[in-house]
Amino acid sequence: MIPYQFCIIIIIVIKNIVQKDAEFDVNYNDTVTSENQTIYAFNHTISRNKTEGVRVSVDLLSNKSESPILFVVRQKQAVLSFQVPLILRGLYQRKYPYYDVGRTLCQPPTRAASETQYFFVDVSTLSSQGANYQLRVSRVESFTLQTNKKFSFTASPSQPQYFKYVFQDGVDTVIVKVNSDMAFPCSVMSIQDIQCPVYDLDNNVAFIGMYQTMTKKGAITVQRKDFPSNSFYVVVVVKTEDEACGGPLRFYPLTPDELIDAGNRSKALDVMVSTAINLEAYVMGMLFCLGIFFSFYLLTLLCVCLERARLNKRRNVFLNPADMSPAETGNPATIISSSADNGSTMSSEAITDSATSTDNNYGYMERSLESVARSRQESLSSIEEDDYDTLDDIHSDKNIVRTKKFLYVADLARKDKRVLSKKYQIYFWNIATIAVFYALPVVQLVITYQTVVNVTGNQDICYYNFLCAHPLGALSAFNNILSNLGYVMLGLLFLLIVLKRDLAQNRALERHDVNALECGIPKHFGLFYAMGTALMMEGLLSACYHVCPNYTNFQFDTSFMYMIAGLCMLKLYQKRHPDINASAYTAYACLAAVIFFSVLGVVFGRDNTAFWIVFSVIHILATLLLSTQLYYMGRWRLNAGILRRIVYVIYTDCIRQCSGPMYIDRMVLLVMGNIVNWSLAAYGLIQKPNDFASYLLAIAICNLLLYFAFYIIMKLRSGERIKCLALVCILFTAVVWGFALYFFFQGLSTWQKTPAESREHNRECILLSFFDDHDIWHFLSSIAMFGSFLVLLTMDDDLDTVQRDKIYVF
Repeated sequence: MIPYQFCIIIIIVIKNIVQKDAEFDVNYNDTVTSENQTIYAFNHTISRNKTEGVRVSVDLLSNKSESPILFVVRQKQAVLSFQVPLILRGLYQRKYPYYDVGRTLCQPPTRAASETQYFFVDVSTLSSQGANYQLRVSRVESFTLQTNKKFSFTASPSQPQYFKYVFQDGVDTVIVKVNSDMAFPCSVMSIQDIQCPVYDLDNNVAFIGMYQTMTKKGAITVQRKDFPSNSFYVVVVVKTEDEACGGPLRFYPLTPDELIDAGNRSKALDVMVSTAINLEAYVMGMLFCLGIFFSFYLLTLLCVCLERARLNKRRNVFLNPADMSPAETGNPATIISSSADNGSTMSSEAITDSATSTDNNYGYMERSLESVARSRQESLSSIEEDDYDTLDDIHSDKNIVRTKKFLYVADLARKDKRVLSKKYQIYFWNIATIAVFYALPVVQLVITYQTVVNVTGNQDICYYNFLCAHPLGALSAFNNILSNLGYVMLGLLFLLIVLKRDLAQNRALERHDVNALECGIPKHFGLFYAMGTALMMEGLLSACYHVCPNYTNFQFDTSFMYMIAGLCMLKLYQKRHPDINASAYTAYACLAAVIFFSVLGVVFGRDNTAFWIVFSVIHILATLLLSTQLYYMGRWRLNAGILRRIVYVIYTDCIRQCSGPMYIDRMVLLVMGNIVNWSLAAYGLIQKPNDFASYLLAIAICNLLLYFAFYIIMKLRSGERIKCLALVCILFTAVVWGFALYFFFQGLSTWQKTPAESREHNRECILLSFFDDHDIWHFLSSIAMFGSFLVLLTMDDDLDTVQRDKIYVF
């Protein structure tokens, strides 16, 4: 047996090897067969301070060869080989032959000031018939990119292009932008370290470095610390197929005409490297963000100081008998007159007790403990029946009270305050528990996402606005995360404001203040605490989502939006219906069902008719059930006899007597709500929107706005007024919401499309060269949500001195 080394020697002896001294920019037309091999010898001078690119171009003149031609370029520190025709594979291993190939040789750095290097191009084939080819080696002008200077070029799948960029002194971060007027063919831009070989083909461009697909726009932020040589290659490759960029899939097998067309995929592009922001811009951006939201703390502190000054002034009036008006004395007659003037009524027992008030309670009327205990004992007929009453009389009492034509808050505020306080505090503790168990895996997952992006270099995983994505440490888009700080800070501020009101209310109850005991909307703060916590969690989860925004984790950004919308609706309803509001367990179970459908919609909702039919039916049925619950104040039963009772009501009220609805106001709200929800269900069934999570959020927001508008209209219609503070909050919040929605609909990226198509919407920063439109949406929406919460907190302050049996329920 002949050893392997002798086989190589025999082959070399048999072949006819011809070596030619070749020159740059000269076309060499030759024929190669299995019997001969041609070697072209080139030399060129390179210097340390100047890098010139060398490009080898080959055109196969006879494409009927039974075997391809092999070209091997031997350099001092690298070897590049390719065959012509070049076979590139696409989706499902489709093969595309290319007969015109152009490759740029890598240029390893040299230590000498000037050096002459030699390289050789070996041409061989196994075809006995021979093949004609044309070879041309040329220098690449503008191989080294200049900062802020655009360079235009053309690329194709078999003729990729790459260029070198060297960091300037004092520049630590740059943004590489590649643009084209042509959306297709799909292309890939890559950032690679200075090394050989350079991966510049469709089937290997993703092996190293950072890369992303692109149609018209592409941008990658590059940091000096990631490249020890202080330089990198910008590689642009045109893909063989367009599916990665959202283009059509070619039918298979391809016809000869389609194969020819597959080779005509040239794309004109331009590349520009610009300097990114410096450390000062980061500092200014963070200070700006903190300054905006700390100003709300200062404004709140100022309002508290003014309120305390007003109370101190009132205290001084009470402490000075000479300045006291008759209504401020402890005389029962003057108290009765004063109460009649402000529309409130008090029992003679309370009047007698109030006469014993001292200067220590600053003139507030005080009821005896015995009267308070007796008042609570009288209210036990309607408190939590599971704990205090197992008789059927309690159900009769509910039927008598809740089916009255005109209801007052006193009719639906009969349960013991201690029971209701515990009931509504469960909202806060439940959402705090949900937040912990929801947030921990989310944080872990997005950290994993960011790690995968940093390790693999695949920029298609996350849907950033790449033209305004400022990295910090391991985070790729720190500005999008920082702008969510407002939700956390304003959520915490709202919790502090609620805590202050809660403490003030408790102090008033300890003084047995009549206004706190018998007047105004019953004050339960559990839902407010839950709302503030939900706002803080929205900021945390939105920040987690923006660590790596994509198709699979969008529900992180919307889950607590559903929570906030649901809690706001529950709070609106609780104001006039404190005894019959939903329990925390029921409410969170319904919100969990909403989030469950959100996940199903994201995964299965795209063009899935069966899913949309099921969801629309459930949506309509839920609307009808909730409407019935609201209309009858919970005094109905869902059992086997429901259909018989519905038919009976329709027969007696609509056919036999043709009487109108007993509760006109409730009927108007529910009819409008059903029209809105049925319309939204029909829209979803017909249009099948791709962004199901946003569609579901739109349903929640529409219902919330409808109920809020109804509440305001009925409040004014009932003769109530809106105090100055609440009115300012309403107007301010409406204006801020308008501006926020404008920036939200700018759409800088969208995970409903491919990453390449999403980048077509990318735009430059518009605020401090640090924040983009979506960051401004974060700023404004957090302020608007905070304002909305303040509206809910203050909108019924005008009723604080009105007896509850004079406040209408609607």
